[in-house]
Amino acid sequence: MRMDPAKDKPAEQPISYTYSKEERLCSKRLITLLFSKGSSFNLYPLRFVYHTPEAPLSESTQLVISVSKRNFKRAVDRNRLKRQIREAYRLNKHLLTQNQGRAPRLLAIIYIGKEKKSFDTIQKKLISGLERCLTR
Repeated sequence: MRMDPAKDKPAEQPISYTYSKEERLCSKRLITLLFSKGSSFNLYPLRFVYHTPEAPLSESTQLVISVSKRNFKRAVDRNRLKRQIREAYRLNKHLLTQNQGRAPRLLAIIYIGKEKKSFDTIQKKLISGLERCLTR
């Protein structure tokens, strides 16, 4: 922890806008746990599934993003939506990191809309969803 020499108290940590490999949820066991025991809610066009297991896995929230092949046949469309969701999460994940105690450890964001939405719409819904995950 950095100390601010002028005030002799811990200095504020700068907000990190990275999305590292450790933050990606890849384990089949953990994904199964998330969808079997997790809680969920919808904020159209996004669905949030979250869970905090009793045994702590890591300090940060692990995330999986999904876009249905049924609604978006072309891979380019699915990849674009996943990229937009990932970018919105990267820019706003500080909401979760500032509240480590209440933040879920496992999180899935699923795009359930049938049409493509703008980045601004996705970002607004994602921010609302992250705040809602913290209050539950």
